[in-house]
Amino acid sequence: MPTRRAVPADAAELVRLREVMLRSLTKADWNDDWREPARAALSELLAAPEPSIAAFVVERSGGGLAACAVGTIDQRLGSPHNPQGRVGYVYNVVTDPDMRRRGYSRACMTALLAWFGERGVPAVDLRASAEGEPLYASLGFRRSAEPGMRLRLT
Repeated sequence: MPTRRAVPADAAELVRLREVMLRSLTKADWNDDWREPARAALSELLAAPEPSIAAFVVERSGGGLAACAVGTIDQRLGSPHNPQGRVGYVYNVVTDPDMRRRGYSRACMTALLAWFGERGVPAVDLRASAEGEPLYASLGFRRSAEPGMRLRLT
């Protein structure tokens, strides 16, 4: 499966795919004000000399992207199980609806996991939809015992 690492010029397509994913998770409607700031931020992050973010993509034969997986490396305080404190986080794994069931998300995830491994990241977290959980489980992800909570400040 031909994957490649995303470059800043892919940012608009990555944001488009993000919207595909977000719309599949919620039926809420929102305005389009988020797209340009997201594209600009992603373009800048992908262009960094030593990026802590990477995206791996599969291209459509006619142009544009068919699928992607995006991940970041977070630097946290070390612990007995992770002395360096580096943790990967996967988000924005999505394939266009008309391109699904071809192994594209698996190929993107495999490339992203290799990227984490090359950087010495010993643990990778993600949140899985019910549809995505079988893929992640087949790649070795397991449910965590750690409870998650969130506070919205705005």
